[in-house]
Amino acid sequence: MNRVALKNELDSLHFDNSFIRKLPGDLQADNFIRQVQHACYSKIRPTPVANPQLVAYSREVAGELGLPESSCNSELFTMVFGGNSLLKGMEPYSMCYGGHQFGNWAGQLGDGRAINLGEVITKSGGRQILQLKGAGPTPYSRSADGLAVLRSSVREFLCSEAMFHLGIPTTRALSLITTGESVLRDMFYDGHPKNEPGAVVCRVAPSFLRFGNFEILATRQELSLLKQLVDYTITTDFPHLGPPSKAVYLNWFQEVCNTTLNMILHWMRVGFVHGVMNTDNMSILGITIDYGPYGWLEGYEPNWTPNTTDAQGKRYSYSNQPHMAQWNLLQLANSIYPILQDKEAIEEILQSYSTQFQTGWNKMMADKLGLATFTGITDDTLIGDLIDLLQEVETDMTIFFRNLSSLSLDSSGMDVKTADHPLYEAYYSPEQRSDAYCIRMNNWLLAYKNRLKGEQILPELRQQKMNRVNPKYVLRNYLAQLAIDRAETGDNSLVQELLEVLRNPYDEQLNNKRYAEKRPEWARNKPGCSMLSCSS
Repeated sequence: MNRVALKNELDSLHFDNSFIRKLPGDLQADNFIRQVQHACYSKIRPTPVANPQLVAYSREVAGELGLPESSCNSELFTMVFGGNSLLKGMEPYSMCYGGHQFGNWAGQLGDGRAINLGEVITKSGGRQILQLKGAGPTPYSRSADGLAVLRSSVREFLCSEAMFHLGIPTTRALSLITTGESVLRDMFYDGHPKNEPGAVVCRVAPSFLRFGNFEILATRQELSLLKQLVDYTITTDFPHLGPPSKAVYLNWFQEVCNTTLNMILHWMRVGFVHGVMNTDNMSILGITIDYGPYGWLEGYEPNWTPNTTDAQGKRYSYSNQPHMAQWNLLQLANSIYPILQDKEAIEEILQSYSTQFQTGWNKMMADKLGLATFTGITDDTLIGDLIDLLQEVETDMTIFFRNLSSLSLDSSGMDVKTADHPLYEAYYSPEQRSDAYCIRMNNWLLAYKNRLKGEQILPELRQQKMNRVNPKYVLRNYLAQLAIDRAETGDNSLVQELLEVLRNPYDEQLNNKRYAEKRPEWARNKPGCSMLSCSS
């Protein structure tokens, strides 16, 4: 297929760049670091790179955009999504926003290394924004270079797609492309920077608006522009709510709270820890955004955080994520209060978050345990006792819940201490379990079996139900690092293989069982396999 034909295929993308059509932009055209006032964005072009090479692409995202695989494997695709070319209709820009970072107002942040290429209208009528991450400096780059390294880009690309296939609201990733250039990074913030391979990820989402887009305008008292942005957001991304009005503003904020809560419950369900839940990393659509130092629970440790910056305070640990989401929603509420102008209604919405989360948590845990409904009189104790047990001995969360589905209700005499017990492989050091612990776990299993007997559901149907919410495969931290290690040598095979495995995280995949194994001992403290910094 020749270049002209391929160009025409890519040019079939229909761009409707409403964000820059309907909202005011930066009047300064030059690209230099500055405070951008009275504007929602700055027009900026990606920085061309020396030798872009395609590492991987998502065929599902490409299909949503209407791109055939032949286009994704073309030279033009690599040039466009590596930052070297623009398609007709693309009008690149970076957004202006602020944010609370670790609880403190940080002022203007903005897209320091993200550039929106344009907004595609898909064949189904949806809107998808194409955004390059790592495509060079913007007016919001502060002291940084606007680039990204292969290390973090592999993690973002794989996790975006893994989360989607797990059924978790998320931004997507169309492509991962190396730049042929080196990027200087201090991975551990310890004064020992080194050159790493550069890369660019093309992220895709209906909107990249964050809580911080509204915060920056409220802080600067640019209230007319704030209302304009709120109205645009409702009209574009929440049209089902109707034309903007006071009642619609409140319904909109309620929906943002609901979708954020839903996202957090999904994170908790699979053991995902975001690591940097600053308000500039919170999507107005309630989708997971900005995959920095994220991680997955290996042993069930509620206080674990993957972020080295958060190691002491553990503000963004696994168990704190529901509370931090509510705190962030409060900051959003403070920002849009001049538009909503109803303190009592806002407070009522925020106060209902805790109740709704508890209800959602109970249902989620009942689903993980294969229960038809949550019954407080029995299940409060059942779930509470299980969480205590999971923390007492290092227990792999993913394997424990997955294998729990294969528990036989007839095996009343089976001891969790025996090697043939379904839960045995979930323990990192089975020999460290005390007799007292095993007795308590056996008692819990007996209570659980008795609870299941009251469900009157066929064992195979219960197992199917549990296996639809308890994944077999997640992007374990050490697997991502192994893929990075290979990719940095030019071997992209593990990136491709993991992408394929993670497309079906709830299936058994008999040939891929090695990717469902618990973390090996060598990875316990290996850089990239446990905690990470924000360096990328």
